[in-house]
Amino acid sequence: MEERRKVQRHRTLKAGSIRFNRGSGIDCRVRNVSPEGALLEVASQIGIPDDFVLVVAIDRVRQPCHVIWRDPTRLGVQFKAA
Repeated sequence: MEERRKVQRHRTLKAGSIRFNRGSGIDCRVRNVSPEGALLEVASQIGIPDDFVLVVAIDRVRQPCHVIWRDPTRLGVQFKAA
């Protein structure tokens, strides 16, 4: 597989939440992260919009995101300017 990322991501395993529609949320796991984006694992893609806010409570992070790619249990997201 050809690597297309501009910045290398670092492996991690943190609990997160995908927030949209004024507080609705879906639990996720952050599997890797860089200053430009992240890989998120979810139980299901159903109902997840293309744009949302990723919340990682342990790091006090609220980061607007845009989905770049999807598969049944994973999302590749790019961080947007806050």
